[in-house]
Amino acid sequence: MGTVVDKTGSIIEVKGVTKQVHDASGVLTILHEISFRLAARESVAIVGASGSGKSTLLSILAGLDVPSAGQVRLAGIDLFSLDEDARAAVRGEHVGFVFQSFQLMGHLTALENVMLPLELRGERDARRMATEMLQRVGLGARLGHFPKLLSGGEQQRVALARAFVVRPALLLADEPTGSLDHATGEAVMQLMLELNREVGTTLVLVTHDVGIAARCDRQIRLVAGRMQVEAEA
Repeated sequence: MGTVVDKTGSIIEVKGVTKQVHDASGVLTILHEISFRLAARESVAIVGASGSGKSTLLSILAGLDVPSAGQVRLAGIDLFSLDEDARAAVRGEHVGFVFQSFQLMGHLTALENVMLPLELRGERDARRMATEMLQRVGLGARLGHFPKLLSGGEQQRVALARAFVVRPALLLADEPTGSLDHATGEAVMQLMLELNREVGTTLVLVTHDVGIAARCDRQIRLVAGRMQVEAEA
């Protein structure tokens, strides 16, 4: 898809996002009036302690979770003015995902996993595009391997290839190196940042690793669901 910006030049704009849930003790506020903008090609780390609201915020940015109040505009589109099916369509058009647990389809080969989002978009040249992307991430010799035959680092490279092959405007990554040893995680993170620059994607990365966060252009720190002053990396 490539880079898509709204009239302000932002890929995504978050205004006053609040998330509340009800439990036995009453109302629990997970996010308190979060607001920020992300420009094209930026890389941003969302950091904070466990339970600070990082993953909830990422889910709201994707339109997977609905805020109690506030607005998210993605590529100029007000996500929560849409119904769930329409949000899914916007997500499929503009957003890529990378997860800590890889979330590959176990019954599909590496090549078939990367072809899948292309085929869902109706790309006629899906096999060639997927093959080239797997070669780019160093897995040209693993095209026919199923996930269970790949190492953790190889599986995350397949996941990166699957995410970037559709050239998303926005890539959301939730602890992408969390299941990997340090050296493998470093290599995967370096590859992610390289692909991000090559494709021109805006990267939003949730991480507890201060070293990884420092490699992003900006940091957004959450403390008990509140956003602190943003830090330049």
